[in-house]
Amino acid sequence: MPNWKTWGLSLLLILTNPALATESPTLFETQLDNGLQVIVKSDHRSPIVVHQAWYRVGANYEPTHLTGISHMLEHMMFKGTENMAPGEFSREVSRLGGRDNAFTSANYTAYFQIVGREHLARVMEMEADRMANLKLTDAEFQPERNVVIQERLWAVDDRPSARLFEQFKATAFLSSPERNPIIGWMDDIKNYTLEDLQAWYDRWYSPSNATLVVVGDITPDEVLTYAKQTYGQIPARDIAPPRSAVEIPQQGQRRIILKDAVPVPSLLIGFHAPSLVSAEDPADVYALAVLSSILGGNDSSRLTQALVRDQQLASSAGSFYRFLGRLGSQFALSAQPNPGVSVAQLEEALLAQITRLQNEPVTQAELNRVLAQAEAAHVFSQDSIQSQANMLGMLVSVGLPSSTFDDYVDNLRQVTPEQIQQVANRYLQLDQSTVAILEPSGQTNRRPAARPDFGGRSH
Repeated sequence: MPNWKTWGLSLLLILTNPALATESPTLFETQLDNGLQVIVKSDHRSPIVVHQAWYRVGANYEPTHLTGISHMLEHMMFKGTENMAPGEFSREVSRLGGRDNAFTSANYTAYFQIVGREHLARVMEMEADRMANLKLTDAEFQPERNVVIQERLWAVDDRPSARLFEQFKATAFLSSPERNPIIGWMDDIKNYTLEDLQAWYDRWYSPSNATLVVVGDITPDEVLTYAKQTYGQIPARDIAPPRSAVEIPQQGQRRIILKDAVPVPSLLIGFHAPSLVSAEDPADVYALAVLSSILGGNDSSRLTQALVRDQQLASSAGSFYRFLGRLGSQFALSAQPNPGVSVAQLEEALLAQITRLQNEPVTQAELNRVLAQAEAAHVFSQDSIQSQANMLGMLVSVGLPSSTFDDYVDNLRQVTPEQIQQVANRYLQLDQSTVAILEPSGQTNRRPAARPDFGGRSH
């Protein structure tokens, strides 16, 4: 799994007032008359730019019978407009010497192009066109639905670890749409209608529900001029807020067991935890983020040291905490046992590390290690213009303010051993946990599904 802990720690930013135009030596923010947010970060190290359009819609906006429709619409956004033939968008970007793609998450859907600075106006024109003029046809939809079905088979159904995580989330969350898989449940994918897609596009794809992020060898004045000429011509339209999505209180531990053709078992233990958006006190989130890094940040973390090296119970062990969503999250531990070690033994050892955190304050040396990791991640996150744009777009799309990257380290420095002990006791309780186990079925490994053809785009 991705290292969400230290990467996430590098994204904790504080902004003064996002509703007003603000400018620093490299960061500029404003809003067009039609509601489109515009963020520009100048980086003149190379004559290229990243142009991104972010929409505040994803899997946790979806009703139960339309899971995955945000992802399906992402695919259809490449299938033509009133002014551009199917597939022509990506072909034009390629002719300009650039590349493009898109991605969907629980919280947002984003589209990007990386081109020479001289081509920025053109890709802005094209992106604004499909924001307003997408042409959905059954002739394009039915084949693309089959692509998404194959994508689900390839990415989830034929990957036991992915199925385990999907079932884990669906068990941990009963009422929150955080339970929705981003790609959608197979039955929903097979039953979308063209009218469903059109309604989803009409509801969410509006300037007032979008953020334009441009990072690279460009000035704010240039971007603002192009933005007004392209996106600024799209009429303003109000967006109805998403429905309330509060998870019902958990009343006791939940457990699931999956069996599949795997050589060794896998174990996941998750606890309900707040995100930086949903938290009553953001200090709890910072403390939990530090706690996660102490448990599983790298090879010197507690889980690796205790379970892998010292006790030799596990071949791998880690933790993850995704705290940059708009809804509640999970603080989770994962591990795979060594031969001869039962899942029950491994679960007991993982929970013993939680108990230790609840009873004993962490050391200053451990805190210093986490801080050093976060500082390094902060520096590395600025290496590429695409990663800079990704961070800015992600933050504003979940409802967090953007900022310079200076303040987040100070927030981490304020975390104390006592705070870590407090959040361990507050959130890491067994009656608030979900345990998911993947056991070997004894069957021979299935032949996995072939990777789908995404029309020249990686996915």
